[in-house]
Amino acid sequence: MATNIKGPGIYLAQFASDTAPFDSWASITKWAGGLGFKGVQIPSWDKRIFDLDKAAESQTYCDEIAGVAREHGIAITELGTHLQGQLVAVHPAYDEAFDGFAPEAVRKNPKARQAWAVEQMILSAKASQRLGLKSNVSFPGALAWPFLYPWPQRPAGLIEAAFDELAKRWMPIFDAFEDAGCNVCFELHPGEDLFDGTTFEMFLERVNNHARCCINYDPSHFLLQQLDYLEFIDIYHERIKALHIKDAEFRPTGRQGVYSGYQPWVQRAGRFRSLGDGQVDFGAIFSKMAQYNYDSWAVLEWECCLKHPEAGAAEGAEFIRRHIIRVTEKAFDDFAGGDTDPAQLRRMLGLQGGGQ
Repeated sequence: MATNIKGPGIYLAQFASDTAPFDSWASITKWAGGLGFKGVQIPSWDKRIFDLDKAAESQTYCDEIAGVAREHGIAITELGTHLQGQLVAVHPAYDEAFDGFAPEAVRKNPKARQAWAVEQMILSAKASQRLGLKSNVSFPGALAWPFLYPWPQRPAGLIEAAFDELAKRWMPIFDAFEDAGCNVCFELHPGEDLFDGTTFEMFLERVNNHARCCINYDPSHFLLQQLDYLEFIDIYHERIKALHIKDAEFRPTGRQGVYSGYQPWVQRAGRFRSLGDGQVDFGAIFSKMAQYNYDSWAVLEWECCLKHPEAGAAEGAEFIRRHIIRVTEKAFDDFAGGDTDPAQLRRMLGLQGGGQ
């Protein structure tokens, strides 16, 4: 029996700011509820709206956070830990660029930064358990990404060593999430070592098919890679435990294609767009998710190179609501059916009389 997808939800990472109504938990959840959203995904690093350390230790704090949201008709969908997950594994080429994701105390110290990131992920497992959440959305980080294109030729074993190390770093985190009864759902994303189905499988094998190693499905990243994002659902639906609804378009020219020539977002062949303004076939996606009994949240992640975020959010709530399929509880041809009669079945198959 198929089930109804929950939603619409919205990821608050792109909206939290120092300006009202985006500067406090109470006001941002009121804003989201006013637009018609039913759930919010929390950027767990943003203390303006959420204190992860306190949430990991205090049930009272978690109850208060959930209670304020409920006052505005809002549920918490998942915690987002993209920035912390990113820092679990950082290639030295990106040390300086990613240092800004970490607190001042661990910057310019990769080992301390990584230890902080692992601790943050474990805290997010505890907080998720206190909040009653079943999934957490994150990035896995990257060690092999600078070697994505095989030129110069990669020495044998380089990628395997990178994935072995990545798995080693994540295993204790997965175990903490197992204790919390919560999944880690990786957003498969360029810049991460897990960016498509093949790389996810390489990692999954190395973590012994850990039950908590799951996927946050985001079709926008697949469209920009020119990956079949519908067949991806057929292949990996059992591991898809979270869902980002984000649109994109890919318009190659005689000058640029998938790599987009180092251009800024507006001038790239592949661009993120607000819902309905891109090329992703969301009707087919929601149909497949209903087919495979996905029963968790559909969460808007707004990223657009053209449209204002508040316009994208307002349109996105209605877009998701319209696409969520209310699944049928009966077959369309039930009216033509009848009671089952074993003797009739045998007669219809020509098996009556016992001679065949």
